[in-house]
Amino acid sequence: MSSPPKTGPVTAATAAELLERLYGLTGAVEALPGERDRNFRITAPTGSFVLKVHGAYADPRVLDLQNRALEHIARSDRSLPVQRVVPSRNGDETPRVCVDDGSHRWARLLTWIPGTVWAEAGPYEPSLVASLGTFVARVDRALADFEHPAMQRPYRWGMQFAAECRELLPLIDDGVRRAMAADLLARFAHDIGPRLAACRAQVIHNDASERNILVGPERTVVGLIDFGDLMYSPTVCGVAVGCAYAMLGSELPVEGILPLVAAYDEVIRLTDTELELLFDLVETRLAMSMCMAAWQSQRAPENEYLLVSQQSVWELLQRLRGENRHLAHFRFRDVCGREPNPSSRAIVNWMEVHSDVFAGVTRHDLATVPRLTFDFTAGSEEAARLEVLPDVAAITEALFDRMQEKGAVIGIGRYLENRAWYRAPQFAVPRSSERRMVHLGVDLFLPVGEPIYAPLDGVVHACANNAREGDYGPVIVLEHATDDGVFWTLYGHLSLDSLDGLSPGSRVEAGDTIGHIGDSSVNGNWAPHLHFQVLTHTLDLGCDVDGVAAPSAIDVWQSVSPDPNLMLRIPEGCRASVPREREYHLLRRRQFLGPSLSLSYAEPLAIVRGEGQFLYDADGRAYLDMVNNVCHVGHCHPRVVRAGQEQMARLNTNTRYLSDALIEYARRLVATFPEPLAVCYVVNSGSEANDLALRMARAHSGQRGVVVLDQAYHGHLTSLVEISPYKFNGPGGSGRPPHVGVSVMPDGYRGPFKYADPQCGERYARAVAGEIESLRADGWGLAAFFAESAISCGGQIILPPRFLAETYAHVRDCGGVCVADEVQVGLGRVGTHMWAFETQGVVPDIVTLGKPLGNGHPLAAVITTPEIAASFANGMEYFNTFGGNPVSAAIGLAVLDVIRDERLRHNASRMGRCLMDGLRALGRRYPLIGDVRGLGLFIGVELVRDRVTQEPADAEATAVIERAKDLGVLLAIDGPHRNVLKIKPPMRMREEHCTLFLSVLDEVLKGVDSAPPTAS
Repeated sequence: MSSPPKTGPVTAATAAELLERLYGLTGAVEALPGERDRNFRITAPTGSFVLKVHGAYADPRVLDLQNRALEHIARSDRSLPVQRVVPSRNGDETPRVCVDDGSHRWARLLTWIPGTVWAEAGPYEPSLVASLGTFVARVDRALADFEHPAMQRPYRWGMQFAAECRELLPLIDDGVRRAMAADLLARFAHDIGPRLAACRAQVIHNDASERNILVGPERTVVGLIDFGDLMYSPTVCGVAVGCAYAMLGSELPVEGILPLVAAYDEVIRLTDTELELLFDLVETRLAMSMCMAAWQSQRAPENEYLLVSQQSVWELLQRLRGENRHLAHFRFRDVCGREPNPSSRAIVNWMEVHSDVFAGVTRHDLATVPRLTFDFTAGSEEAARLEVLPDVAAITEALFDRMQEKGAVIGIGRYLENRAWYRAPQFAVPRSSERRMVHLGVDLFLPVGEPIYAPLDGVVHACANNAREGDYGPVIVLEHATDDGVFWTLYGHLSLDSLDGLSPGSRVEAGDTIGHIGDSSVNGNWAPHLHFQVLTHTLDLGCDVDGVAAPSAIDVWQSVSPDPNLMLRIPEGCRASVPREREYHLLRRRQFLGPSLSLSYAEPLAIVRGEGQFLYDADGRAYLDMVNNVCHVGHCHPRVVRAGQEQMARLNTNTRYLSDALIEYARRLVATFPEPLAVCYVVNSGSEANDLALRMARAHSGQRGVVVLDQAYHGHLTSLVEISPYKFNGPGGSGRPPHVGVSVMPDGYRGPFKYADPQCGERYARAVAGEIESLRADGWGLAAFFAESAISCGGQIILPPRFLAETYAHVRDCGGVCVADEVQVGLGRVGTHMWAFETQGVVPDIVTLGKPLGNGHPLAAVITTPEIAASFANGMEYFNTFGGNPVSAAIGLAVLDVIRDERLRHNASRMGRCLMDGLRALGRRYPLIGDVRGLGLFIGVELVRDRVTQEPADAEATAVIERAKDLGVLLAIDGPHRNVLKIKPPMRMREEHCTLFLSVLDEVLKGVDSAPPTAS
């Protein structure tokens, strides 16, 4: 690797002359900093550009490598903003030019990407850091299949060549810095480099540094510039470079780049080896930076840009020296959704399988001895009582008095308990406001001097007296070898004499006495107890491994320190729950729940409790729920909850046994339907109900074709996606299957036939007849017509009069079955009737029910006629393991009781009128409201920008629900144009709830832009 020659001066005047002569451009010329090249920003009438005049050392093959790579990225990922090469007037991408000193250089003109360089874009919030990870990964993904003759060049900035930087170490003047760089590069040469060589490789950008990353006004990364370091290198080196420079200036460097690592992994899954090497590669890059800066500065001392980040690099390296590389590795794995310690699962599995081999750690059998489990959680009564006591002696007396009062021989302090009292300096997280508060062991409160035993054969790994206040005091760590790996057990707060005669390597056998409970004078000033902790990794800390963790890292620590009850075997367990932050939920949803699972609102809510009409978030804020028709009779209705609890405490089994609850529920539910609907099948969800209805219809009719309404949604099963235009015509859908006919949605506001037309219903019914005839002509016949009795996903549409009556007549004339989907609209929601189909004066052949039946419990049903039930009984057994189980039946009965006893149908009619009147009054004031429609507590409000053209106000609808949420009211939008506010709240609405909702909507509409009224 030869040293490049110095780059001579190139003035702005020369740059302007080159620009006009080669490219025919004129404009303002501004010099930009650069490591090796002379760079100029060009602001011309036709746009902005970057003119690069490369040093005399530049290899034209490498310049072509950059040009082709930019071209390849633009072709591979069209939405990724990258610079484009602008050819000269004669079509040359890299013209040869003569510069001020008479030498000849290569020039390139590139398009300009607007943005702020990363170094000047702080503060670096997690979302911005994550966008950097995404951008680097997309560049890497685009380059994954890129090849070029010059890509495998020997180049000092290639991290695979880091060991060669050791020859530059003498150029670092500061001895301390030189020694640190030497140590890191030696580690790379002997350990990291050989493992890196086995990793996957490709062409990477290789220089996502603080001056090459561009941030846009929306606080996301919008560009990665300067492809001068582009080369073939291990793939992980690119993200390591990005991590290294994203850490600069961060007080918490590892924590600060976790969003970057997670975002990169979502685009390009990092391998186990890459994650293990990442921390070391970051340090290696920083050591390389120190060496290279010293070398380049010696060659060009006048170029201050070469040292622009070196003080920050040194400060970062010092901070990284205080990080535990094992914990960093585990945190990277954790944020990527992997088991943090990769050896943990095998150890935990071994413990679960071999639980019978463990001896007791005390002389008491923890499975049978009287115990008292304490609650030391921050804010608990126990913690509050202890907080006011004057000293450890008083605390000890209080704890043991409580145990005596409860008849307990031993007290239990829980694993993962978030405790408020960890205030000693060693519990502070360096450079952070966070404290280590989550307990990683189990405490066993016993009198001073009680013996402690080894639960398993092993050797002493470490023993010491950690005598600081709040620490373990005397502590012993035992190492245990198994066929599935090694693990360790830690015993803290022992007596001083417990350490007598012990030394690392001493063997112990299961049941040997290894120590005794210490008193507060030696155990870190705690009440007498044993802190028992299991470790799947020592983190190379010996006895200094943490016994308390910061809440933000608790998943990592659960992997390093799994539940001690795996060995203690306390029957009721001793594990507390850890509250989680919003960002944690969002990350884990993406990793573990699948990307197709959506969330409501731009800023999703963390809902932790429900009561009546309200939902409550983690901060205790109440939200009036105007859209949740699942909890039909109110969130957590006490009567429904009690019914489920009582039945669950008695019995829950399947329907192969006789059950009073199931028979009573089926009898009561069928009694709400008109004849001949008299047979009930109980299932778990609306999707199951509609799938079963489809099977029944085909069995009865002997035909396959199905007619549905446009925008209909009937469930998420494959059979139902096929008959749901809302899905098969939407994103990811594959279009209408040939056996499905789709009729125009009977929308009297926006559709071809209006509510004012007295023949509106009949006209829409004739459209259904046309679809039936098409299916018959194609040989499919008609098995069923599926329709909601009031259309939900289509935009809260109320069917025009006689639509179902006329349509059902057409269906039955062709031997088809009429299926009424009442999943969203049934069970009294329309107020005047129990079932919405009754408002049309019809009786379907099959009715499907879902969400509301169980008030949040998975309960659904199919109601049909004896004739269809007989056709379905064709010899193939129908069995549903959970459908109709006694708990579900008890809950369903309670829901029916509440609807009857609280007169909720009457309430739906009354509150529906109240809401409709209020909404129509708002419509007279706000032209954004184009239509208000509904039955009972099933209401839609369609928003339009113009009442004449009916232009959908989709953006405004989104703004309305977001602002309403901010003001404490939950709404949602639906309809083909996403412009309809859907209102279908729990049925226990009261006048004060209506008033609250209408006042909030009034306030929201004041702030939403709308066109002046053009029609009344």
